[in-house]
Amino acid sequence: MTKVLIIGTSRFTRGGITSVIKAHRTGKQWAEYHCHWIATHRGGYKWRKGIYLILGLIQFFIFAPFYNIYHMHVSFGMSLKRKCFYMKWAKKWHKKTIIHFHPPGPHVLQNEEDKPRFRYLFENADVILVLSEQWKRWIKEYIGFEDSKMRVLFNPCPTVKRDVTNKKKQLLFAGQLLKRKGYLDLVQAFSKLSTKYPDWQLIIAGHGDIDGGKKLADELGVGKQVKWLGWISGTDKDRAFNESSIYCLPSYGEGFPMGVLDAWAYGLPCVVTPVGGMPDIVRDGEEALVFPVGDIEAMANKLDILMSDPSLREQMVQTTDRYVSGLFNIQNINKQLGSIYEQLSKETQ
Repeated sequence: MTKVLIIGTSRFTRGGITSVIKAHRTGKQWAEYHCHWIATHRGGYKWRKGIYLILGLIQFFIFAPFYNIYHMHVSFGMSLKRKCFYMKWAKKWHKKTIIHFHPPGPHVLQNEEDKPRFRYLFENADVILVLSEQWKRWIKEYIGFEDSKMRVLFNPCPTVKRDVTNKKKQLLFAGQLLKRKGYLDLVQAFSKLSTKYPDWQLIIAGHGDIDGGKKLADELGVGKQVKWLGWISGTDKDRAFNESSIYCLPSYGEGFPMGVLDAWAYGLPCVVTPVGGMPDIVRDGEEALVFPVGDIEAMANKLDILMSDPSLREQMVQTTDRYVSGLFNIQNINKQLGSIYEQLSKETQ
């Protein structure tokens, strides 16, 4: 009996890796391969991170000897260091390993201190899962690693309750309120359109520096048109996405953004930057409107186009619905993952 140990962030962490693992948990492969999820990290206070680190180590040494395949989700920094530790034990115990790479941008591959760690993981993994073909190219360029064991496994569109009956003139951003995500750029771009579109609102959903965002919105004179929801989930998330008309992610770096996949699932047209795996998938004017990273004027122009044209918004949703039901369909993604588990299972026999 083949059993898979999932090593990643906590179920309670707000971020893309947790969302991906939760999506994988809905697939048939989870039960078929007796997957067990060990949380080695949780965001928040240092004391909580320390507790999760210790608990993760304890669980690992209790469960790991009895599992055949280790599916390790890795990003960068401390996540990378932790997975190198687990990889050493995996090789010592002759386990099959999957490195599932979730980077925030190609800059992490250019860090000279971390390059040897990335090489160690990639060279010792049996399968390397990346988020697009572009990530294969970046790994080759920055790490000098090119191997047939690299495979693309897209992040899936979630299964959601789409409701188009209560659409409002709302522009939505959802994600961590970090500089890398570009949410302050979005506030500036929206301020350039607020007079032309006084009946539109900018909705910001996410945790982070809300006070800094509110201060900027007030300085730009759009404080009353910008609404800050904090982190949302469940019915609050359904409501925010279903009521909005446009989604914007002005990010400076991504692996493959779950926020865009959420937006597609809810039937929202998107305005995005060409970061991470997006250029492999998104054509400007087709799957999204695309603008250069950090170009606030260009972002405002793209938003203007979409805010003023309901038919274009509908056309873009029809285009991306083919992704929701096809390439990024959660059942298809889980089936692909199951095939990878099956391949490694045969190699363990």
